Amino acid sequence: MNSETKLPAGHKLEDRRGRPLKDLRISVMDRCNFRCPYCMPEDQYHRDFQFLHSDERLSFREISRVARLFVERGVTKLRLTGGEPLLRPGLVDLIGELSLIEGVEDLALTTNGILLAQHAAALKGAGLDRVTVSLDALDEATFRRMSGGRGTPERVLEGIDAAIEAGLDPVKVNTVVQRGINERGIYALLERFRHTGVVVRFIEYMDVGTLNKWNEKELVPSSELVERIAERWPIRPLEAGYRGEVAERWEFEDGAGEIGFISSVTQPFCGDCTRARLSSDGGLYTCLFAARGTDLRGPLRAGADDAELGQIIDRVWSNRADRYSELRAEGGREVRVEKIEMYYIGG
Repeated sequence: MNSETKLPAGHKLEDRRGRPLKDLRISVMDRCNFRCPYCMPEDQYHRDFQFLHSDERLSFREISRVARLFVERGVTKLRLTGGEPLLRPGLVDLIGELSLIEGVEDLALTTNGILLAQHAAALKGAGLDRVTVSLDALDEATFRRMSGGRGTPERVLEGIDAAIEAGLDPVKVNTVVQRGINERGIYALLERFRHTGVVVRFIEYMDVGTLNKWNEKELVPSSELVERIAERWPIRPLEAGYRGEVAERWEFEDGAGEIGFISSVTQPFCGDCTRARLSSDGGLYTCLFAARGTDLRGPLRAGADDAELGQIIDRVWSNRADRYSELRAEGGREVRVEKIEMYYIGG
């Protein structure tokens, strides 16, 4: 990049609600080896479903270029997502490139963990800081129900152990809780990870995308989970670590570790959302519940320079006014029916 295209020191973007741009989630792969009903249901994403061709996805060079432009605009946290990101060949190379970007303070990855054991050491060696692993149940029957019949909890646990051994810490475990399906398994999860340094985070079942047949009756509010857990183990709240942290933090009073609660439905955190999302085919999205994004792949491949690409990013974020979860909580008529699917832009 030519020096004249660089932004002045201290340049920070804010949207129309005064929210800074601090986090970029990068989906590197639209495919997944799970078929979780709340994300990629089997009846919709069957064996013959046409995912993106490899040349339709952004190359590592393109991803790195876009990431640098975001970091110039205040982003300090990069997270690689999918689909399942570990299905992307050569992912370690991309992590190595991203880790060299000056200004990146946190480089993380979200995975379902099935392939993590074989890659954890190499990921750490390339510069990855930490991982978040999706694990909805330890009971095998419940696990397979929630993963669409793919994988086993044992394989995921092996991946978590490998991540801990590699130093990808703190390892976080994300659990989507659905009433009548896996809420009784929360105690087993907590018992498994108490005293290990792993942070278990419970996520309210959300209306992401349009294909998961979301039913509010299956929602288990975080407040209910807090009460249930406190009946077994005394816990106390912790202060947020930084502005925009989505998880409400608690800790066991006996020193056994930390728990998190992500309450997008009952306690919307739109007002502090600092995240942008880049889809694997180069779409820029400003909300997990967005209906559409802004194409960056087209300008990238048409020869746009960094100044032109930066102007697109500046315009999109400066005009951002998303507050979907708040509108949903208010029962507002503006709540979108059509939304991009979660696997396409990551969680």
